[in-house]
Amino acid sequence: MKQQVHDAARRARVAAATLALTPRTDKDTALIAMADALLAHTDEILAANAEDVAAARNADIEENIIDRLSLGAGRVAAIAEGTRDIAALPDPVGEVVRGSTLPNGLQLRQIRVPMGVIGMIYEARPNVTADAAAICLKAGNAVLLRGSSSAARSNAAIIDMLRDALKSVGLPADAIQRIPADDRSSATHLMQARGLVDLVIPRGGAGLIKTVVERSTVPVIETGVGNCHVYVDADADLDMALDITVNSKTHRTSVCNAAESLLVHRAVADAFLPRVIAALQERGVTIHGDAAFQALSNDVVPVTVEDDDTEYLDLDISAHVVDSIDEAINHVRAHSSGHTEAIVTGSLAASQRFAMGVDSAAVMINASTRFTDGGEFGFGAEIGISTQKLHARGPMGLTEMTTTTYIVTGAGHTR
Repeated sequence: MKQQVHDAARRARVAAATLALTPRTDKDTALIAMADALLAHTDEILAANAEDVAAARNADIEENIIDRLSLGAGRVAAIAEGTRDIAALPDPVGEVVRGSTLPNGLQLRQIRVPMGVIGMIYEARPNVTADAAAICLKAGNAVLLRGSSSAARSNAAIIDMLRDALKSVGLPADAIQRIPADDRSSATHLMQARGLVDLVIPRGGAGLIKTVVERSTVPVIETGVGNCHVYVDADADLDMALDITVNSKTHRTSVCNAAESLLVHRAVADAFLPRVIAALQERGVTIHGDAAFQALSNDVVPVTVEDDDTEYLDLDISAHVVDSIDEAINHVRAHSSGHTEAIVTGSLAASQRFAMGVDSAAVMINASTRFTDGGEFGFGAEIGISTQKLHARGPMGLTEMTTTTYIVTGAGHTR
């Protein structure tokens, strides 16, 4: 398996060298061909996905994982549309980050260039296969895609179609390759292919991310789990707060930007708690609440520290009443995964204090946590959401898949 992975990486390096010199028009043509291929072969993709979903159900896989795994015609169309959106975006390659003429006359430019070969190790979601391929291609990179065994048929079908699309427009098919998921060692060999792979991005649960970060010898951009919070401030519009809380928690529970924790300022607790408890319970949400929440409903489960640290990815939420915005900020900093936090408030000062205090990749002011998403941010799609602080943070699009090179132009300068 090691030889197989390394051979794929070597082919990817050859493809990446070609892509680095490929003009935007050719890359965009390829992306449109990829989108067309996804739509033209929707039935084949859905047939493969149906086999994956059936196998997952037979294996008693959790429903939230099956939700991530499942595709429908609408989701395939959305993936294709995201690919088209990426084609319409500016090409980051060649962008001048900064430039100047030095006192000695040397002209200095820092420009964006492709990373090279990017390895993706991810779980369940087959949409990641197409999103990662499209983003990497537009940024001039080759990509090695190591999805999970649960989505093996879906991923294989998508990758075969994307590779055919590349060949149809004259670009190397090896710019997009699948690393087999039937052997666990393939992930290890990919993350330890230092010198052949330039960057590894894990996308999935906490266990996967922890394993890649600890075992990889290739540089890693760490995507994060989403223990996201909604804080309802003393100056909140309570109708708005209710809508944002319900949307953040229940719009789609199996994704990393769903809210997992609710904090309510004591000044509005009497008016807000009965409404939010009723609205969440009506939608099947189990509230793990403190004494204030428990006093209003026998169905509220006593909250624990473990609850506060949990990314449920299901119809559960931890909930507390706090005495101040600073208490809310301290709670978030103690328990958040650094993904997304939301504040509902009519106070500009409170929104600024919260945004600067929580130290997360994204902060929503009077908006749902569900908006932390590459597509919603106008990136076309995303390759993941980074919660680390080096190089990339938040939804990662085209720019985050590049590095920089200094171009220094002289006129016979010597030192």
